[in-house]
Formats: sequence, structure tokens, C-alpha cells
Amino acid sequence: MSTHTAGDRSAPPTLLDAAAGRPLHPAAREVLDAALARGWADPRALHGPGRDARLLLDNAREVVAECLGVRRDEVWFVPPADAVVRGFLGLAEARAARGARDLVVAPVEHAQVRHAAAWWTARRGGDVREAPVDRDGRVDPAALAALAAAPEVAAAALQLANHEIATTQPVADVHLPEGVDLFVDASASLGLLDLPSGPGWSAAAGCAKSWGGPAWVGLMLVRHGARWSNPLPGEPGPADAGGGLPDVAGALAAAAALRATLAERDAVDERRRRLVDRLRTTAAALPDVDLVGDPVDRLPHLLTFSCLYLPGDALVRELDREGFAVASGSACTASTLEPSHVLAAVGALTHGNVRVSLAPDVTEDEVERFCGVLPRVVDRLRAEVGL
Repeated sequence: MSTHTAGDRSAPPTLLDAAAGRPLHPAAREVLDAALARGWADPRALHGPGRDARLLLDNAREVVAECLGVRRDEVWFVPPADAVVRGFLGLAEARAARGARDLVVAPVEHAQVRHAAAWWTARRGGDVREAPVDRDGRVDPAALAALAAAPEVAAAALQLANHEIATTQPVADVHLPEGVDLFVDASASLGLLDLPSGPGWSAAAGCAKSWGGPAWVGLMLVRHGARWSNPLPGEPGPADAGGGLPDVAGALAAAAALRATLAERDAVDERRRRLVDRLRTTAAALPDVDLVGDPVDRLPHLLTFSCLYLPGDALVRELDREGFAVASGSACTASTLEPSHVLAAVGALTHGNVRVSLAPDVTEDEVERFCGVLPRVVDRLRAEVGL
């Protein structure tokens, strides 16, 4: 929570960009301090400090497995990027020996998934097939399954919910042909949404920052019995993570944050849904504004809208001057200045976009103040360009 008022440059802005990162959950901070003092050793070592670290790491895996409804031997703590790349491409690698070299993805998948698919298929001599999405960014499960039915397909990927427009995906309704495994990217949504139960998916990835854990801790889930082979240099099993030292303290902090977040999720997310609905009403009342994403089946804390005639970076700067930290979906990666592939895929404006994402401790007063500032900022910027 912030006490920032318009024009006050000494106070930090009100955080309305929680999807990009937020402070550690208090439960994670408390555990992290203790774990750093006790879990510093290599948990693979056989000496006393190593065995102690191993017990702590196993405890973290047990907590996460219980929270997510999976087996402990299906849980691996790895860096977030590794969780996505190894989780997805490991399924494909296991099928490559049979001549399957194509991958199926949705055009709204995170750039990490898309880049991984492009890299692997180029290396293997395959193609990336894209499943179509509707105006809300949702995949048709039947269309995805039909693309995956080709004998050249090694694996498919489908996110649990979209990181830019909040739309949830029908992962539980996807039934792929025998021999084609499904990877679920839950990096932006684990802790907010439950993974589908049942055998429909074979591997998944999460990032602890989505539930208030350390942003450098990722989670790779590989289901028991899934065909998975390490697609990158390292040991063949999923535990390797590129040969790095396991982060025991980070794993414990991530597990503690996940358990605490799930315990308070119902109350927190009911309030955030209500506040996002208030934001939607305010944005929808502005002229020439396009709201993006499903208004109902969505992440509870995120909203993206597009303002015609305005650049997204100008909106971000002006709202920051007014004391609100938001993001713009007009460029998926600022370093390339490319328009958002997600917004382009759903036919939305790829410029003039604002993404608002609410932290668990956001207050109603903060949202109301933003709703009061937003129309003034939009009107002022449009007047500056002669509209």
C-alpha cells in the first residue's frame, strides 16, 4: 500500500503493476531469513550440513506438492526460465527419436514459450503450428487437438491464463491424441488459479513471484510416468537444472508463500475481482477505449485496455507522475519495441495500452483515486496531440 498523492515525488507510487513483481509475502520473508542461516549447504552432499539442507529441500517439495495436489517426486525447483524451457521442450525431446519434430502453441503464449518452440523446431527441422484464438484470446480445445493429431507433432503448449489480458484457457477440456503430451505454462497464474486435476497435462511451469515468493525461483512439474528427456546440456533427469546448486532457501520461501497465499486466496481475490470490475467500468466509460480479455473467466487481479490515438509509454509516464505505477502492453519487450503479439493475436489495438494488475494488499481507496485520475490523464494527452 502507498500513501502517494498527486505531485508528491518523495513517496513511492501506488503499485498497480503487481504482475511484473511485488514485495515478498511476509511468510516468504520470514522463512527466507531462517533458511539462509540453515540451508546454505549443497543438498546433494553426504555430510551433515548437506543432509540438513536436503531435509529442508524435501520439506519444500512436500509443501508445494500438497498445495498443488501433485506428488512430491513431480516437483522440481529450478530458475523460472528453465522451468518453461525444460518443461516444454523436455516433452518434445522425448518424442523426437520417433520422428516427431513439430510443436503446437497458441499465438497468445508467453514469449518464452514461443521462443523455445522456435529454437527447438529449427534445431530439429520441424515447424511451429499455431492454434487459433477468439477475440478474448481463448483457444478452441478441439482445434488445438486437431493440430496435435498430425504424426509430426511432438508436444503442445497451452497457458493456464494469459499474462497480458487475463483470459483463462480451457486446459481441462484439452484432450490430445495418444502420444502427444501437453505442457501448461502457469508462470503468471499459479497460486491464483488451480492446475487442472486429472491426467490431461504432462508437465507445467510456475514462477514463485506470481504467489508472492522469490522472483528467482521457478517451479517445474513433470508428472509421474510422463515421457520427458532433458532437452539441454546436463543430466538426463528433471532434477539437474543445468548443473546449478539447488536454491534451498529460495525453495523454502516459495513453498511458505504458496501455502500462505492459498490460505487467504478466496477473500483476497474476491476483493480484487470487485476492484477490477470497478476499473473496467471506469475505462469503458472513456471514449475510444477498447477493453481486452474475457470479463468473467479471467485472472482476478488484472485488466488491460487500449486508448485510441495515444502511445502506451506516454500513458505510463503520465500516470506515474500522478502517483500510479502501471504497465503498457503496447510493447511486449521494450528492448525490441515490437508490438505485443498477444494483443495482435486477438485483434486489439497494439498501441496505447495500459495493463493494471492489483497486489493482494491494494486498497479500495487506491483504486478509487486511480479511477479519478485516469480520465484526466487521457483527456490531457489527447488534447496535447490536438484531439
